[in-house]
Amino acid sequence: MLARQRREYPEAVAASQAAQATAIARRSPLHASLAHARTAVGHAYNGEHRAALSCLGRAEDALFRSDLREPRSTWITFYGPAELYSLTAIVRDVVGHPAEAEAASHRALAALPESYRRNRAYTTARLALAQLHQGDVEQACTTSGAVFTIIGTPLPGRVRQLLGDFQRNLIAHSPSAHTAHEWMDRYRTEWSSS
Repeated sequence: MLARQRREYPEAVAASQAAQATAIARRSPLHASLAHARTAVGHAYNGEHRAALSCLGRAEDALFRSDLREPRSTWITFYGPAELYSLTAIVRDVVGHPAEAEAASHRALAALPESYRRNRAYTTARLALAQLHQGDVEQACTTSGAVFTIIGTPLPGRVRQLLGDFQRNLIAHSPSAHTAHEWMDRYRTEWSSS
């Protein structure tokens, strides 16, 4: 994850592939699913779309085979259908399938526990990006505005960064500069207090 956040995509793929080769990933479909999902994200950002979608399919298959009721280590309690849907949304959007990314974001939001506010805010921002990439500027602006309501301020770093991506994409995709400026004016206070 750290390599991906640093935009070191080949290193992110290598780290995820190393995770796939661990004994726990060979024994546990849950751990294998997480490793495949992370590999899919790395491949997607590295421009390897076919490999990304293939890994995503393996992650889904492995999660389907896992027993989510089994006790597990606390470090992996976050992983389940909601997280896989969130990662699916990222992969689908990055490889150019924004409608599928939007659908995956909706599934993730439906599966996320209410207490996971940061994840909910991040997934909502991803949903807004997917809507924007489909040309639905007004809906995307409305959706992105919900992020500030969900998480409040200050914004966590990854959410703030993703909203920055949304703003840049909004400027690039907006049919008029007015829409982008209106969004920026509306959320300037929340943004600046982060």
